Amino acid sequence: MEAIRSVLVPIHREGHKFIAIFAVVTVGLFFLSDFLGAIGVILTLWCTYFFRDPDRFTPTRQGLIISPADGVVQMVENAVPPPELGMGDDPRPRVSVFMNVFNVHVNRAPADGEILAVEYRPGKFLNAALDKASTDNERMAVRMKMANGRELAFVQIAGLVARRILCELKPGQTVQAGERFGLIRFGSRVDVYLDDDMAPLVSVGQLCIAGETVIADGNSEEPQRDGAKR
Repeated sequence: MEAIRSVLVPIHREGHKFIAIFAVVTVGLFFLSDFLGAIGVILTLWCTYFFRDPDRFTPTRQGLIISPADGVVQMVENAVPPPELGMGDDPRPRVSVFMNVFNVHVNRAPADGEILAVEYRPGKFLNAALDKASTDNERMAVRMKMANGRELAFVQIAGLVARRILCELKPGQTVQAGERFGLIRFGSRVDVYLDDDMAPLVSVGQLCIAGETVIADGNSEEPQRDGAKR
């Protein structure tokens, strides 16, 4: 039974309608040719794979900031949080995690805390790997007050082929680190703005796992980490 569960990964409910559409189109393609039908099968399997929603095992110690997204750390730098969140004009440490179309796209809360604000801003659909995507692209920005009183922000950013951001958070809501809160389809990025005295513990190029990878520790005085490809 455990082996079956490891193969049959749960599918996010947002994906059910898309998988059904892909499957219906595939049946139609088989009426045209077996070759087109085979392509439809491959695309249907990819759609199912895209919307997978596996369980994760989240570190629960207070002060830890957990990656909200699967993907590669694209940037680690200081940046000003989105102005619509009202967090001031001072730069904060920012960790940007880029999700390609093969990553799990379910997003998870980076820490325990209370949601103070959720702000949607329309924009462009530039390549999410670009720095200016943080300011120019469509986004959903969230401001959170952590259990220790510190504040952080995390921002879902639409990408080149992403056309919908799903965020289920509401102001006043209390969440736990690793809790699912939304997704972006198809290909995108999530930025995390840390408290100004937190040092990022991940480096550019590192692979993150949503709900599991620690990207910062508010209780640690360790300096920002460097990384090397080996």
